[in-house]
Amino acid sequence: MAQSDPNLLTGIPTLDIRAFITGSEKEKADFASELGKAYETIGFAAIHGHGISDELIQSLYSESEAFFALSPEVKRRYARPETSNQRGFVSMGIEHAKDSKAADLKEFWQVGQPNPPAEHDPLHFPSNDDVLECPNFQNTAVETFKALEGLGRTILRAIAIHLKVDEFYFDGWVRGGNSILRAIHYPPITTEPDSAVRAGQHEDINLITLLVGASASGLEVLRKDNTYTPITALPEHIVVNVGDMLQRLTNHRLRSTTHRVVNPPRSEWSKPRFSMPFFCHPKPEMPLDAMPHLIEKDSVPIDSPINAGEYLEQRLREIGLAK
Repeated sequence: MAQSDPNLLTGIPTLDIRAFITGSEKEKADFASELGKAYETIGFAAIHGHGISDELIQSLYSESEAFFALSPEVKRRYARPETSNQRGFVSMGIEHAKDSKAADLKEFWQVGQPNPPAEHDPLHFPSNDDVLECPNFQNTAVETFKALEGLGRTILRAIAIHLKVDEFYFDGWVRGGNSILRAIHYPPITTEPDSAVRAGQHEDINLITLLVGASASGLEVLRKDNTYTPITALPEHIVVNVGDMLQRLTNHRLRSTTHRVVNPPRSEWSKPRFSMPFFCHPKPEMPLDAMPHLIEKDSVPIDSPINAGEYLEQRLREIGLAK
């Protein structure tokens, strides 16, 4: 039941998460094993059977399109640079891939944890904003955030089983964690671009990323042979990939794979692209030290110790979102 499609979806496994949620113990174990294998090889998998309604996702896309259609002057009113651009509107030209000077060709809106821990630090959990011109936008985004946060916890349970730690190892760290839902708009290309990419090659910062479809193709994943393969999920799929935090925790057993968004063919330059990634982060105080049982005998961890909050701040500076 876990492997629902005998063909790999353009190079990544397609898994039905109902095998884990409602299947037998064997089906649950098989799902965890297949998901783990995907993350040890390419770092990406496509998940369906997740129960998040098409209506909710389409509503968020519609609300996002309405917001990004507002004038630049109006959108800039909702910029929140004091939050390291972790809330509100982020305009074109600000974010770039690590070690790259070329800014990504995108603007985006960010929504954070609607239910932060009781004693939370507002520096890590700034408030979310409403958009006066799009009164339903924030409520739809928060509802989607909660649904994806729940799905993320379920996927992390399967990952925990694969790693042979307690099934709920991640649950307390992720529930109420510092996750981000990002609505991205790649505007139409109107002049010859300086680069062939809309978003430079990068690895995600967080534990796992859940990508709720995209309105156009463009996502490519770097394979072990150093070539890129395109990933185009079906509407019912959510593409889930490993981030750097999980790679650190597993001493690089699970792979945070390099990926990028490339420009469309010239015939499609006039079309915008919308994308909705959910970056699943733990609470800032979670240690990212490698799990002891994943460190080979008489060797040292690949990465030095750091907690999630410190690591996030470091990476946000590297990609231009924080000063």
